[in-house]
Amino acid sequence: MAQKNSPILLGTEKTGKLLTQYAIPAIVAMTAASLYNIADSIFIGHGVGALAISGLALTFPIMNMAAAFGSLVGAGAATLLSLKLGQKDYEGANRVLGNVLVLNAIIGILFTVVCLIVLDPVLYFFGASEQTIGYAREYMEIILMGNVVTHMYLGLNAVLRSAGFPRMSMYATLASVIINCILNPIFIFGFEWGIAGSAWATVISQLISLVYQLLHFAKKDQLIRFQRGIYRLRSELVKGIFAIGLSPFLMNLCGSLVVILINRGLKEHGGDLAIGAYGIVNRLASLFVMVIMGLNQGMQPIAGYNYGARLYPRVMDVTKLTLRIGIAISTVGFLLAQFFPTTLVKIFTTDPELIAIAVKGLRVVFMLFPVVGFQMVATNFFLSIGMPKKSIFLSLTRQLIFLVPFLIVLPYFWGTLGVWISIPFADVSASVLTWFVLMRQFKRFKQVTTPF
Repeated sequence: MAQKNSPILLGTEKTGKLLTQYAIPAIVAMTAASLYNIADSIFIGHGVGALAISGLALTFPIMNMAAAFGSLVGAGAATLLSLKLGQKDYEGANRVLGNVLVLNAIIGILFTVVCLIVLDPVLYFFGASEQTIGYAREYMEIILMGNVVTHMYLGLNAVLRSAGFPRMSMYATLASVIINCILNPIFIFGFEWGIAGSAWATVISQLISLVYQLLHFAKKDQLIRFQRGIYRLRSELVKGIFAIGLSPFLMNLCGSLVVILINRGLKEHGGDLAIGAYGIVNRLASLFVMVIMGLNQGMQPIAGYNYGARLYPRVMDVTKLTLRIGIAISTVGFLLAQFFPTTLVKIFTTDPELIAIAVKGLRVVFMLFPVVGFQMVATNFFLSIGMPKKSIFLSLTRQLIFLVPFLIVLPYFWGTLGVWISIPFADVSASVLTWFVLMRQFKRFKQVTTPF
């Protein structure tokens, strides 16, 4: 009989039950991670000021770049691990774990060194002014010093989920969030460290969760664990991790480019407070995006295992269910943004001018938000079954083919409104294309009985 946490259950248990088992912990963890970022913005907005929110928003492109490199390893390793477990290649799965650890250490250190060297010029390029550069610099210097910890923490969390421990992954994230929320007010209000206090709270909370993960993988009774011989980088594994992780990597990298264009457009047409307004809108949007990402993380090991085991009807079943739930989640975001925008924005600030700008932006950005759930799940579907090229294509289509041109052209006609409206226009355009690609893939599943 398969044990409760046995990967074998991924190929035999009902897909609805599996999705509940895997997605709920991931959704809780990702929601908590989003609340983690929201809490930072709330404490900074009320404890430091409106311009500090703008300074924090300027760091989003760098944070996205860090996330891009983290997902290059973490997301790629998670899918590769699921595929190897589905193929019963447990030795290969353990080597994936070892390579994740080494790759995250190398990339994390290199990213930190490069960013610290060019930090000020980069922040000015992103839209910083003399009023906001100090806040952005102070925050990022501390975050970058803890970048290796962040990479390790996110990478091992992805491996935990794919190794059959979604609850432990959730606990690690929840612990980080709770500790961060405790330390933030202590450092900002108690110690009067300002925006630096929020950065220190982030790094320390992730370090504590990382220790928890390391202790789990150090246990000798685990199927996937630290052991001799798994740490040497193997070209076939590194190539496999990077090939699969290239899609979320490019998506996050393009996300950085998009945020840069948004910040620069808002700076030109609306000023520093418009950037702060986008920071608030971005945090609220990220809450729903992270919930859908958690849903995707729950689907990933199920779809990956069953694709590796050639159980294609199960792959389609779990994907269709995930699509319905993803659309429902993004629809909730749409309704809240349209009917309660002022209430949501006031959570972050009491500045009346900033509130007015953010409310207007929130309504526009969320006006076609239901399609976001569909597009995110469908794109992740291809990543989950080891088809990174299609996932990359769909991700880049939204970011580069649609959104970037809109951000360049529309502000010339409508100013700040043109910046805001570019986002929903790109969402719906990309979703239409994604629909056709997904339906074609499902048709192929129904026609064949062997991998293609």
